[in-house]
Amino acid sequence: MNLRDAEIASQQSPRPVIIDLYTDWCGWCKVMDKRTYRNAKVVRYLNEKFYPVKLDAESKSSFTWQGRQYAFSTRYKTNEIALYFTGGQLSYPTTVIIPGPGEAPQAIPGYLSPKELELIVKYYGEGAYKTTTFPEFRHRFKSNW
Repeated sequence: MNLRDAEIASQQSPRPVIIDLYTDWCGWCKVMDKRTYRNAKVVRYLNEKFYPVKLDAESKSSFTWQGRQYAFSTRYKTNEIALYFTGGQLSYPTTVIIPGPGEAPQAIPGYLSPKELELIVKYYGEGAYKTTTFPEFRHRFKSNW
């Protein structure tokens, strides 16, 4: 799914958007794509609970998000949308979760194994972030991936 379609879908039928923010030259991005994003349990859960998007941080394309245009920045050699989603803290790969329409992006930098990703996506996918702090959720969490 592309970014625009994910934004429209999340407005029509709210659920979080998850963005795999990567670059073509990033070795750990390729490892995460192969080991994490192709894991059957990860794929099933993300397709059920999220609108998944794969986004090249260095794309020369322009993007629109929440009514604002983002273009490639020659100064930073990256797309402005990557700067926005990461709060200017560029690191690849980065998993970005937008919990709901109008909510701030949550950027989690670095490689995540399926088990590490499970904790994070279930915190948002099950809606626990609305009522429980992440440390509380992590303390009670039982992994099954």
